[in-house]
Amino acid sequence: MHYSIQTDHGHFIVEAVGREALGRGMKSLSARFGRAVNRALGRKGPVLAERYHLRVLRSPRQVRNALAYVLLNARRHLAKRRGRAAVRGERLDPASSARWFDGWARPHAALHERARAVAPAHTWLLRVGWRRHGLIAPTEVPGAP
Repeated sequence: MHYSIQTDHGHFIVEAVGREALGRGMKSLSARFGRAVNRALGRKGPVLAERYHLRVLRSPRQVRNALAYVLLNARRHLAKRRGRAAVRGERLDPASSARWFDGWARPHAALHERARAVAPAHTWLLRVGWRRHGLIAPTEVPGAP
């Protein structure tokens, strides 16, 4: 699983055996996320206002693009707000699973920062297949022309 949490939304790449397993997993993820947010903010009540949007990834290219989009989503939002020139450097988004991602084009020191907080991939597409289209540079801006 990989994720990126923004101020008003989140992106997740998850694997599931089928629709039922995905539904149960997303319900569990939503509950755990809600409890964590409420605990951190000292509040109660629902956190997520809407259901999740599902997109099934079927090809190596789709998986590679989704990984870049999710892991580099903060860069994308920054580029939209301030312009592409404002997005410099290779700083990884601390509100994402980028620090545990092992598919960066250049090794990153953050990979050794602490124990892995995301589950390793099980499917061929998410483990190996996407790499056919190139490793991901931490300087990319997803969705940029």
